[in-house]
Amino acid sequence: MHVVIGSGPIGSSVARLLADRGESVRIVTRSGSGPEHRLIERVAGDAADARRLTELARGAEVIYNCANPKYTEWADKWFPMNNAMIAAAKANDAVYAITGNLYGYGQQPGGRMIESTPLAATGRKGRIRNKMWQDALASGVRTVEARGSDYIGAGAAGVFSAVLLPAMNAGRTAWAPADVDLPHTFTYTGDMARTLVELARADRAWGQAWHVPSPAPITIRELAGRFAEMTGRPAPKIRKLPRFVMRTAGLVVPIARELAEMDYQFYFPFVLDSSLTERTFGLTATDIEVGIRETVEDAEAIAARKM
Repeated sequence: MHVVIGSGPIGSSVARLLADRGESVRIVTRSGSGPEHRLIERVAGDAADARRLTELARGAEVIYNCANPKYTEWADKWFPMNNAMIAAAKANDAVYAITGNLYGYGQQPGGRMIESTPLAATGRKGRIRNKMWQDALASGVRTVEARGSDYIGAGAAGVFSAVLLPAMNAGRTAWAPADVDLPHTFTYTGDMARTLVELARADRAWGQAWHVPSPAPITIRELAGRFAEMTGRPAPKIRKLPRFVMRTAGLVVPIARELAEMDYQFYFPFVLDSSLTERTFGLTATDIEVGIRETVEDAEAIAARKM
């Protein structure tokens, strides 16, 4: 039995992947939501409640941390949730598999990141993620972290849904908070789920962080062109939003402040190197066209439901 915390794009993908393989899954969210499947049990629970989570994880082989608090809630929610998941894993002798990201590295010269890149984040969110990982390692539980870049695929929120699609729908210029001609790695949500599941069952993976196999870096301008081709629409004109705009807005708007803290990811090259994971476990990245297609289909389905 596996316990999955969170029913966002990664948690839902992990749960479906395991269930499709014939594994029993209990997915825990505050509301009791999650994908429907005969082998998936959806349970309402507070991921920060160590006692409740320990009970729900009774007999679990793996606890998957696929939770994702709002940026503005990270400082308050992440540590209690991480501590509760560690406690549940320890009490049940379960593997603790963490959905990670690249925030902990901070801004790196040249923008390329491998698993041995120093965890040199100076921003608050990067430091929070580093402390979570260090706490997991120090706890004595069998733990592993899969680190991916910005998501592309069904359910992924990002530059397409927030910037490119609205501009394409309105036939106007897209103002992107980024240098749109720099290389940027995007990770397919399905690859994150698949990698997390494979790492959790491989004892040689435990005690380390691994990069999720991801397609070759692409610029946002190229990404917009791919989206346009797939939807049959003209590619939107894209302009670079001056970096100071979000930083100025962050003085009064909390979410703008949180986004501005991470803006180096889009104003400088941001490249994930996943070759170590690929060599060690034989995993490969899904073609980026698959992620683009799923993103488009998901956005169109959401738009249709609103009509």
